[in-house]
Amino acid sequence: MVHNAYDSVELLKGCPARIDAAAAYGSKLLLGCSDASLRIYAPASSAGAGGGGGDDVSPPAELEIQREAYVPERTVTGFWKRAPLSMEVCHSRDLLLSLSEWVALHRLPNLETVVAIGKTKGAHVFSWDDRRGFLCVGRQKRVGIYRLDGGREFVEVKEFGVPDVVKSMAWCGENICVGIKREYMIMNSTTGALSEIFSSGRIAPSLVVSLPSGELLLGKDNIGVFVDQNGKLLQDGRICWSEAPGSVIIKKPYAIGRLPRHIEIRSLRAPYPLIQTVVLRDVQLLFQSNSSLIAALSNAVYGLLPVPLGAQIVQLTASGDFEEALSLCKLLPPEDSSLRAAKESSIHIRYAHHLFENGSYEEAMEQFIASQVDITYVLSLYPSIILPKLQNILVPEKFADSNDEFNLSRASSDASDEIESSFLSQHHEFDDNSILENKKMSHNALMALVKFLQKKRYGIFERATAEVTEEVVQDSISSYEPYRSKNKKRGYTNISSVAREMATVLDTALLQALILTGQSSGALDLLKGSKTSNYCDMKICEKFLMEKNQHTVLLELYKCNEMHHDALKLLNQLVEESNSGDASSELTQKFKPISIIEYLKPFCRTDPMLVLEFSMNVLESCPTETIELFLSGNVPAELVNSYLKQHAPNMQSTYLELMLSMSESGINPKLQNELVHLYLSEVVDWYKDLKVQQKWDERTYSPTRRKLLSALDNISGYSADDLLRRLPIDALYEERAIVLGRMNQHQLALSLYVHKLQLPELALVYCDRVYEAALHQPSRTYANIYLTLLQIYLNPKRAIKELEQRTANPIAEISQSPGIQKPGSTKVKGGRHSRKIAEIEGADKLRISLSGTDSSRSDGDADETTDDGDSIMLNESLDLLSQRWDRINGAQALRILPRDIKLQDLLPFLKPLLRKSTEGRRNCSVIKSLTSHENLQVKEELFNCRRAVVKVDADSMCALCHKRIGSSVFAVYPNGKTLVHFVCFRDSQSIKAVRGPTTRRT
Repeated sequence: MVHNAYDSVELLKGCPARIDAAAAYGSKLLLGCSDASLRIYAPASSAGAGGGGGDDVSPPAELEIQREAYVPERTVTGFWKRAPLSMEVCHSRDLLLSLSEWVALHRLPNLETVVAIGKTKGAHVFSWDDRRGFLCVGRQKRVGIYRLDGGREFVEVKEFGVPDVVKSMAWCGENICVGIKREYMIMNSTTGALSEIFSSGRIAPSLVVSLPSGELLLGKDNIGVFVDQNGKLLQDGRICWSEAPGSVIIKKPYAIGRLPRHIEIRSLRAPYPLIQTVVLRDVQLLFQSNSSLIAALSNAVYGLLPVPLGAQIVQLTASGDFEEALSLCKLLPPEDSSLRAAKESSIHIRYAHHLFENGSYEEAMEQFIASQVDITYVLSLYPSIILPKLQNILVPEKFADSNDEFNLSRASSDASDEIESSFLSQHHEFDDNSILENKKMSHNALMALVKFLQKKRYGIFERATAEVTEEVVQDSISSYEPYRSKNKKRGYTNISSVAREMATVLDTALLQALILTGQSSGALDLLKGSKTSNYCDMKICEKFLMEKNQHTVLLELYKCNEMHHDALKLLNQLVEESNSGDASSELTQKFKPISIIEYLKPFCRTDPMLVLEFSMNVLESCPTETIELFLSGNVPAELVNSYLKQHAPNMQSTYLELMLSMSESGINPKLQNELVHLYLSEVVDWYKDLKVQQKWDERTYSPTRRKLLSALDNISGYSADDLLRRLPIDALYEERAIVLGRMNQHQLALSLYVHKLQLPELALVYCDRVYEAALHQPSRTYANIYLTLLQIYLNPKRAIKELEQRTANPIAEISQSPGIQKPGSTKVKGGRHSRKIAEIEGADKLRISLSGTDSSRSDGDADETTDDGDSIMLNESLDLLSQRWDRINGAQALRILPRDIKLQDLLPFLKPLLRKSTEGRRNCSVIKSLTSHENLQVKEELFNCRRAVVKVDADSMCALCHKRIGSSVFAVYPNGKTLVHFVCFRDSQSIKAVRGPTTRRT
């Protein structure tokens, strides 16, 4: 935007001669006129005070061009031989350089001639390097370089030729940039080497302008191109003038171009916008005088006096050109650094409001960040964001700015005053209308707020953490106060919580902004971790998330604040809603019973009661996963069982079942016993109900009864005595049989199977199980279990009688019984056929010997008497003998059988038994023969070894000492060829015995 950077002031008019060259010295103007005279003009006030007309034109060095009319002070006629082409004042050396017929040097302020360089006669352009005191002069197609030596004379350094007539030139560091007719070149001032840059324009003559940074601005018609000292193009862009400039002055932060119809002022900041246009036609000369610019016409001189930076900043801010205003703030003097910072902050805030109102939300937030304003100020722009109440932080006004920030010291013009007054009125109006409380925040505005808060969060969070650390350190120090002397107690100041409150505001607002912009994942990332990882206000965030139905984020909020009961209650409610028919699809996908289990996993070790309390709701729907939770978290099984027993007794058996199926060794006997008792209680209740209905049948099986039977068979940790007391006398015979078997009361168990259940096949299965178990426990021999079953078959009355007696008082009878019912009390003595019969292969692996086919004596079973033939279970007995002949002691079985049994009926039993016995005897005979043959072979080998012959002659040598053996006692090694002296052999053996332990590897 256009603003006033310079004020145009007419300094003089009606000069008697045409002005061909001009310069400024202090507050005075030096004009070189067409009549070869030098005319000196001074402000009217200073000329009147000084009296004028003197030879001394010395003004104070710090004086500037004054904003008043200039009057002639002195005229030096014939100062040059002809009209000057150009002139320049060297303020650091008080010298006046001028080019007329040649380059001449005069001392200021007295204008005494110092030196005239005759070799420069005919020159038409020159460039002065004030830092080094070097002068380069362009004369036709030659460039001469001179050095000012001692301040009194110039010494020629170099002279180089160029391809064409020099039109313009300027120093650029150690090099010289030369503009000739068609192009620009860089000349090395030492070697004269030329390097082309680019061609010059076709319309305007070449233009070379040196920048304070050492870079160059080269003109190409109406375009100004920036290059570095080596002629390389810079990427900062190009200045586009409205017309081709005749000359350009660089005065930061502006570039001032002299155009035919006006003077154009442009910013040096890309894209080099137009700042101001000063309408002055036919300006012949434009040069700089300290901070001012001088524009010379044919017979008049105008001064372009800079508007103070403060006034320019006010203008730019009022017109909305905030970026230009900020760039000007950086040019304020260093001594006003605090004022500059306040000014920049104010502009940033205004710029941010301007961008915000125009929908550039992200750019607005960048300006708010640059202004270092509190986040509460920015959040006041968002009425939809709810903030917590603050105690240590004052919430700023919606837009407040002190007028003191604009009280910059300046000499303001009338125009500047008018601009500032209009700006302040606009400022007040902006205060009232900048924020609309009821404005609905757009998505882009909230997205910009999220980025703003995320950028500010790190610094605020660090300060809040530092406050917490300082508070902890102070508390730890104050804890030692009781041990100090009362006279030496120290007082501690309270730690400020400003940063923590600010962090609370930030995190609370950030969470709401993330949810409002649909960034639930970002909200979850904000909340994840411990309660020290964020400072969200619990009440505000909880209410907000509930209103927005952001259940996942709310759960994370509860979790990070260690409000696990609230989180689990909410999660349980969501799971119930998901399972209901009217639940939304979103809930069904997100919240399932497994979610509760996943939430509870970390608390199995730290808070098992919490796990138990909230796992009850999912135990029925996800029993396996819940039990896995208990197992993986090492929740004590006794604690789980007792909790279930108290709060969910219907799930107690389910828990124990799953525990047993997943980890049979992990459940202790107490819990195994409780599981069996739970089954038994249910089965007994079921039995009583059926008995009342007269529908009870021993062969009826409910699912629970099947579980009970399986548990009695497979579980080893229950108490058989307790179960036996609880079993009904007149029912559940199969369960009673299993329990009695567990108590080693095999006769009673078999009697129940045979006489109560009338299931001989189950009795046989029972015997098989006992027998096979004995194979893995050699110390416990139950090979005669089949004889016990055989006795029950053959003596049914006696078996029934004993069963009834022991059933009436089971525990007393069982405690008096010796354990396993045996056919007799006398030990079996081994006969000649009582040895183990081994197979030819694997004979050592067979260890059961009680199944022999014959015995010289029975166990007293001859005294056993059987019942009458009508009552015995002969068919079952014969089936048993025929099916398990290989597991029954044949001799004992024959003694038990009735005497009147037919031999034909015993063939299925005796035939395989005898075959096996005969086969065993034959195998033993073969083994005996093989053993004898092996013995003979060993004896023959021994004989052959002993009959070996060793020949010792006069040439026989000892293998150890390598001497002749002769008639000495010798020894022979087992190979039959190696001979050694017996002494050598003995010595070698003793050496080995001594060295052996020391040289043995470990």
